Amino acid sequence: MWAIWLALLAQNPHGTAADIAAGAKIFRSHCAECHGLAGEGGRGPRLTTGVFYHGSTDADLFRNITDGIPGTAMPDVFFSADQVWQIVAYVRSLSAQADATRPPGDASRGAALFRSQGCTGCHLVNGEGRAMGPDLSVIGSQRPAAYLRESIVDPSAKVLREYRAAKFVRQDGSAGSGFILNEDTHTVQLLDLERGLQSLSKSNLRKFEIDTQSAMPSYKGKLSDTQVNDMVAYLWSLKRAGRSE
Repeated sequence: MWAIWLALLAQNPHGTAADIAAGAKIFRSHCAECHGLAGEGGRGPRLTTGVFYHGSTDADLFRNITDGIPGTAMPDVFFSADQVWQIVAYVRSLSAQADATRPPGDASRGAALFRSQGCTGCHLVNGEGRAMGPDLSVIGSQRPAAYLRESIVDPSAKVLREYRAAKFVRQDGSAGSGFILNEDTHTVQLLDLERGLQSLSKSNLRKFEIDTQSAMPSYKGKLSDTQVNDMVAYLWSLKRAGRSE
């Protein structure tokens, strides 16, 4: 423990190109599932902006990776101090390469469009809307503009596991669908899109399959290029206020 504390007092001692390459390998095998292969964000925050919400020094990043972040999905890790420093070096390299250029489009028009297209029927933004899909309150801090655009015109290109809809048919022929919350040998609990929280006995199911396509409709051809730009600009503007940079 004292070795880790002493390490936290110093800046990253592993910042060479070789260290960054080693950190990249660890990141891709253990961190990319939540943060994206290139740190673009996913379940976890986007790491390419250089803004970190739980401390931005090398020591802060070292501590957050080593111990995890209470109250979030960020777990602690079992890596050595040297390996954690290599991950820190790689994360730093991501923000050094980032392009934070504001995307084209009018965010205010995009906000109006977001509501008129019924997006609040599935998405929450700062308490407004429904939590049927991902909460978008800080999505601009989590995803780059290119990803936001793709999610509008081709939402099935990347579907997080927790937002893949399960479709089922009971033995009596009644059917339903929803997002899987938990599953064990005998039962599955899901958020039914029509009836809310459901607990199903697998022995009572005639058919059960997971749809890898997004439940969100594509807006390709439904919105003009200008409208897509406006929507992206609005989503990109939804950012979390950083404690420090």
